[in-house]
Amino acid sequence: MLYRVEGIVIRSMDYGEGNKIITICTENTGKIGVLVRGAKKVKSRHAALTQLFTEAEFVFFRNGTGLGTLNSGEIISPHHIIRQDLIQAAYASYACELLDRVLQDEETGSFWYQQLKACLNALEDGKDPGIIINLYEMKILQAAGYGPELLSCISCGKDLSGDDSSAVSPRLGGVLCRSCRHLDPPALKLSAKSLKLLRLFARLDLRRLGHIDVKEDTKAELKTVMRAFMDMQLGLHLKSQSFLDQMDKYGL
Repeated sequence: MLYRVEGIVIRSMDYGEGNKIITICTENTGKIGVLVRGAKKVKSRHAALTQLFTEAEFVFFRNGTGLGTLNSGEIISPHHIIRQDLIQAAYASYACELLDRVLQDEETGSFWYQQLKACLNALEDGKDPGIIINLYEMKILQAAGYGPELLSCISCGKDLSGDDSSAVSPRLGGVLCRSCRHLDPPALKLSAKSLKLLRLFARLDLRRLGHIDVKEDTKAELKTVMRAFMDMQLGLHLKSQSFLDQMDKYGL
């Protein structure tokens, strides 16, 4: 059967001497694997369609639920600016790998696709990559059913929407009031600014992200707490995350 889908390449790997297999996050048909014959050849007309981050319309044959075979394609946005910048490429690779690991094959829903698309567009527009990724991580957590509770105590349910001094517990999945703070001694104490931004991330669609000027110490807090949420709630070990850690280590 012939399929025509709009999607973004989130993984690309060599297959055999001259072929590639790409994994596409699509808007309406989930995550799909497609074989691209001859993609590694110098004169291949499909080589550009196998590049990571490429947004395109893909036309492929597939029988049942197995691997598809590319017939043709038309690039919508190559995102070559991202690939040319080490920092942008590192964050975009993390966004793609994260989605690849969280999204199950054939799992439908335009939300995943739209958030990844917005993430790549924001990176290409030169917006702060750290803030973009923190917001993207929040959307991934929410879509996967692990969104943190930031307005009420995760233990007793007390309303904390007006309290900027609450402790945040990545292990329990949300904020703790003073009375319940003892339930998780390692819970993180964030600045009022960081907690306010976390609450903003929880209700903000990545597609509506404008310019946000965040101080370095606040960004550091946000990175720490979001990393803790990702590790505690999803427990994924990503190669791209290790590379980002190396970049931080060497101040890139």
